[in-house]
Amino acid sequence: MESLRMKKVEELMSFINKCCEKGEAVDIARAFFVTSLSIISNALLSMDLATHDSESSHEFHNTVISLMDVSGKPNFGDYFPFLRFLDLQGTRKEATLCTERLFKIFQEFIDARMAKRSSQRERKETSSFDLLDTLLDLAQEDKAELSINEIKHFVQDVFTAGTDTTSSTMEWAMSELIRNPEKMIKAQSEIRHVIGGNGVVRESDIQRLPYLQAIVKETLRLHSAAPLIPRKAEADVEIFGFLVPKNASVLVNVWAIGRDSSVWENPMRFEPERFLLREIDVTGNDFKLIPFGSGRRMCPGSSMALRTMSMVLASLLYSFDWKLENGVVPQNMDMSDVFGVTLRKAKPLRALPIKQPVRSS
Repeated sequence: MESLRMKKVEELMSFINKCCEKGEAVDIARAFFVTSLSIISNALLSMDLATHDSESSHEFHNTVISLMDVSGKPNFGDYFPFLRFLDLQGTRKEATLCTERLFKIFQEFIDARMAKRSSQRERKETSSFDLLDTLLDLAQEDKAELSINEIKHFVQDVFTAGTDTTSSTMEWAMSELIRNPEKMIKAQSEIRHVIGGNGVVRESDIQRLPYLQAIVKETLRLHSAAPLIPRKAEADVEIFGFLVPKNASVLVNVWAIGRDSSVWENPMRFEPERFLLREIDVTGNDFKLIPFGSGRRMCPGSSMALRTMSMVLASLLYSFDWKLENGVVPQNMDMSDVFGVTLRKAKPLRALPIKQPVRSS
């Protein structure tokens, strides 16, 4: 997938360059969302589901955000199950509307793919093969392992889990760097020194950028995309005198772990340097930092997410300087968040890119 990620990052850079030439600010979260969505849609459907200048991309983004927000709302019916059927807060209705909008889009792609596969079989042509083809094969076997409805649910899980989380994390990373300009300068110096005059950041360069990797880790610590990770108790367990019964729903508070003063020094401060002083893994092996969860049910897209975030962040910092629009100073940035399944920035970050000339190596 490396070549695909490179292509989509190049498209993002081209879009930001156009904004720079026009003197326009970039809606950071929306731009990152389109890039993430394009990468996943190509991996799953072998096609672009979004472009940076399309209204449909914005509509898809808004629908995913609405679904993530409503899914994370405390629901009265969860505490009083006998009243759940009343849907007093309208939560189920709102979630259903969002899901129906997404399912309509997915159904169109599934129908088109099935028609194409049928036509190719009639002409005895070979076709390209992607994950959707694999899922459709499973649904069309004599003893089908999947239904079309289950495929749509699966596709929805992949798109929602892999787009909003990544774009939100990247928005927080850029917000913290703009708010802490000395950190941004330090990161840019490292990146520009390593890349030199090549003009393009490649995935192979990321391993030579320890401070950049530290920035990604620090962002995941302070602004975990999924603040609460759901699990189920496999047995009765007593913790601090409380009995957690078997099969009980358990929410692991990743947000609180990342801000625990008994674990982290100066936990509320954005200090990537802490990860240069000690080796801490983010892939579920160190419980101080588990943004992707841990164990058999940890996020299966963690590797792609880390590669994509690192590539995008390095490219943005290499080619551009950044400042807030309308003369807003970094110290006055609104850093409040909105709680949902993901923890998004309440006021979207809009930043002005300032083109940096390519240096000779």
